Amino acid sequence: QVQLVESGGGLVQAGGSLRLSCAASGSRFTFNVMGWYRQAPGKQRELVASITISSSTAYADSVKGRFTISRGNAKNTVYLEMNSLKPEDTAVYYCAAAHIETPDYWGQGTQVTVSS
Repeated sequence: QVQLVESGGGLVQAGGSLRLSCAASGSRFTFNVMGWYRQAPGKQRELVASITISSSTAYADSVKGRFTISRGNAKNTVYLEMNSLKPEDTAVYYCAAAHIETPDYWGQGTQVTVSS
């Protein structure tokens, strides 16, 4: 059974930084794509950043230049370095993993709150 466990969320002031971590267990294979999504109250879940097995990355326009996604040395781990955080970054952040492209598995989510 595949499980994704996120950590690193919390409360930070605007302009601050946080680093999210996600570790997936239970898969025999390395996921082709891993990524981070977020969902703010009253809004739809949106893709924040993704990274392929070959380390190609993609970012939402709203986070380009501030967030960096990376894969860890351990199989099926992914990180999200978030800098220059803004109040509008406040959301529940979810880790996702895909065998091909569309997420097959989701983490339970971690809250990120940015105060102004």
